[in-house]
Amino acid sequence: MNNIVAIVGRPNVGKSTFFNRLIQRREAIVDSVSGVTRDRNYGKSEWNGKEFSVIDTGGYIKGSDDIFEAEIRRQVELAIDEADAIIFVVDVEEGITPMDDEVAKLLRKVTKPVLLVVNKVDNAMREKDAVEFYNLGLGEYYSISGMSGSGTGELLDKLVEVLPEMPEVTEEVEPLPRFCVVGRPNAGKSSFINALIGEDRFVVTDIAGTTRDAIDTKYNRFGFEFNLVDTAGIRRKAKVKEDLEFYSVMRSVRAIEHSDVCLLVIDATRGFEGQDQSIFWLAEKNRKGVVILVNKWDLVEKDTMSTRDYERKIREELQPFTDVPILFISALTKQRLLKALETAVEVYENRKQRISTSKFNELMLPIIEATPPPALKGKYVKIKYCMQLPTPTPQFVFFANLPQYVKDPYKRFIENKLREQYNFSGVPIDIYFRQK
Repeated sequence: MNNIVAIVGRPNVGKSTFFNRLIQRREAIVDSVSGVTRDRNYGKSEWNGKEFSVIDTGGYIKGSDDIFEAEIRRQVELAIDEADAIIFVVDVEEGITPMDDEVAKLLRKVTKPVLLVVNKVDNAMREKDAVEFYNLGLGEYYSISGMSGSGTGELLDKLVEVLPEMPEVTEEVEPLPRFCVVGRPNAGKSSFINALIGEDRFVVTDIAGTTRDAIDTKYNRFGFEFNLVDTAGIRRKAKVKEDLEFYSVMRSVRAIEHSDVCLLVIDATRGFEGQDQSIFWLAEKNRKGVVILVNKWDLVEKDTMSTRDYERKIREELQPFTDVPILFISALTKQRLLKALETAVEVYENRKQRISTSKFNELMLPIIEATPPPALKGKYVKIKYCMQLPTPTPQFVFFANLPQYVKDPYKRFIENKLREQYNFSGVPIDIYFRQK
């Protein structure tokens, strides 16, 4: 389990530059997926062997510089509730502004680790100016330059030192699959979970989740057994207006990282919106299985929109990862709920399937021979051997004489062929080309 670190501060202090610097070490490895980095507000970072998730709250505020202070205040309150540590970024060029004071006032009451970061300190003169930020009453500050990266090492040393130890997830002999129900507010997650569990909660045990905020329910009905990670009805704060995109994404981060398969519930009457997409790409980036459940299908006028049209529209938004099960359900009328569970179990099985190296070569090498990678600069790429890597999620490596010449379109071609031959529905796949 990863800690969550939130970066807060008013607009234009350089939060995003700093965020990009934190995640880029990993991004190259994590995101070797045909350049899909749609969600620039969430990423994973690692320092001194400790991995943590980073959320840039600034990316979620839409609008111009004169954004309402209330919005920033709400984001800081949310970060205080949901994150394990908070990085508060201020700008040495502008000095302390009234908004910085406001944020500091909120952060002074917090028991969680708060690191004050003075950005844009790129010379000795500015180092002197930074002293002013002691007045925020948050103790020591770290002066950095997000652009050049100076000072970030010390800051990260301190960050990993103050991050709380995450409890080890103790695995059962054959761990039960973990399914999490995610989606934007009011898409019907709670109704879906209640319909599954039954209002009287047909529950074997309620395990308090290893995270503060996701509750594990052991589910054992209709021949299915798994842990349901429920983010729907937890710690609902009256002060949090649920219309905030940031809120559902932040809420989902923990649950998604914590699960094997994500059941993404969307509201049929609203369509597949930006927020649903953010959560989908979050699951994809974490290499989790995904099943999309279009809820409230009983409320949609069927003559205007057939399931086929609706499904096609969603798949267009999912490009290039379109091999995902989409089911039309109604939590209210209990329509297709069991099918949803069956599908989640199938995706879980797909995700852990292993293909023997000899069979894999037998199947893929003739396909590659018939359609080899295009030659580049008169050089021909030859692929002689391939195998599945012994990793928790499906990863395949193809050994070639000139792996650097294999471009994204050919990787996608290989992935499509692989999906045609094997059932990896709902599961992100990684494909690598290496020097043989």
